[in-house]
Amino acid sequence: MHFLRSVRLDPSDLQVFEHAAEPGEWAVPGSFALLDIDPLTHDTKLREAFLHGFIGTDSFGHASVVTVADISPADLAMVIEKIAVHLHHHCGDPDDNAARSAAEEEVGFTLEIAAHPPGTLIVLQREPVDDGIEETYRTVSPPQVVDHSRVRLWAVAD
Repeated sequence: MHFLRSVRLDPSDLQVFEHAAEPGEWAVPGSFALLDIDPLTHDTKLREAFLHGFIGTDSFGHASVVTVADISPADLAMVIEKIAVHLHHHCGDPDDNAARSAAEEEVGFTLEIAAHPPGTLIVLQREPVDDGIEETYRTVSPPQVVDHSRVRLWAVAD
């Protein structure tokens, strides 16, 4: 089973977001935390979290890039529990059952997004629309290695 983990390719998340997720945290899109936010009326850091931020499920900080990784059933259950507790205590879900249901829905959606080979990088773009939030996901697939003696993972362009 695949899920999303936050990654930090450079230190920009530390400057861009009010609270950055730690590398390696399990992550979800986390739009549930952004439903009442108008990104045009908030400061730059909150606007950036709205436009591009995944949410780490340990710190509930933001990450601009996640990667697909294998997750165990036990870790998946722990992710659901952490999100449910957060929803109940910080987002106003009225009871544990409603919070757990919402957490399971978020995790189910994340499992769909993570349906790529491990190592795939994913970024997102959010936009406010009349009836909610529209999200677009972009992926960068890991290279297919044929000659193990000559591997070029990334090229840097100006």
